[in-house]
Amino acid sequence: MRNPYDILGIKKGADQSEVKKAYRKLAKTWHPDHNADDPKAKEKFSEVNAAYEILGDEKKRGQFDRGEIDAEGKPRFQGFEGFGGGPGAGAGGPSGFENFSFSGGGNPFGGGGNPFGGADDILSSLFGGGRRSSRQRATRGADISATMTVTLEDIASQEKKRIRLPNGRSIDVLLPKGVTDGQIIRLKGLGDEGMGGPAGDALLTVKIANHPNFTVDGSNLRLQLAVDLTDAILGGVVRIPTLTGAVEMKIPPHTDSGKTFRLKGKGLPAKVGNGDLLATVEIHLPSGTDEALVEYARKKRQEKVG
Repeated sequence: MRNPYDILGIKKGADQSEVKKAYRKLAKTWHPDHNADDPKAKEKFSEVNAAYEILGDEKKRGQFDRGEIDAEGKPRFQGFEGFGGGPGAGAGGPSGFENFSFSGGGNPFGGGGNPFGGADDILSSLFGGGRRSSRQRATRGADISATMTVTLEDIASQEKKRIRLPNGRSIDVLLPKGVTDGQIIRLKGLGDEGMGGPAGDALLTVKIANHPNFTVDGSNLRLQLAVDLTDAILGGVVRIPTLTGAVEMKIPPHTDSGKTFRLKGKGLPAKVGNGDLLATVEIHLPSGTDEALVEYARKKRQEKVG
């Protein structure tokens, strides 16, 4: 294994707070849950952990600095030139062994059998579970919210509408039939990424923009239809705007103001079929002064009074 100082990117004289800071940064960078598509991430993550097991423990770090253990934490076997009488030999055995005890659950460096205790504490704070399995550590990503403003034409066209989410992702949204103002559309898996678990959802609140001609009544549309006096009295053909283009409609003679005509299927898409367009007549008098019309009105008033 490479020199643990090189792996963590720190100098030999760095204090323990610098060691821990470097480890936290690299562990978060190379954690497998954040790098599912990088086959080398697991290897780099393990290398970072192994380096911290040496440098994160002051005793092991001292042993490594003195050359007593290697980068993998294994004893360096020195002093085999003699047993019991060689330089540095202890009273109980060959040089190099006097500083190690192999009791305590098979961990020659202390810690009661778990050589990764220090890294576990930091991983637990970073990822909420230390070295537990990915299944135990998995957390679902957060939901995100956004508002999508649409026009009546957008709804009628049934075409996808492009929107940019708060997390920077751009998506094409197909409005459901029968969509209403204030309705929330849940888009599965398009929220924030999870920590080893599924992503959250995107919650889109639909806002229907005001229209200059139409008001919404469920899946129906309502329209105030201006009709001049001549057509109202004699009948005629009028042009009526719809969301898909103007259409012509005949109105009968003696049409009163306030009368409503229903145009089938010219409303908004409903869960089944389409709504209707309800056009209510508003009679408009001719502009300017029409003497004949004024005289007619005077005559009718006299007849009523008389």
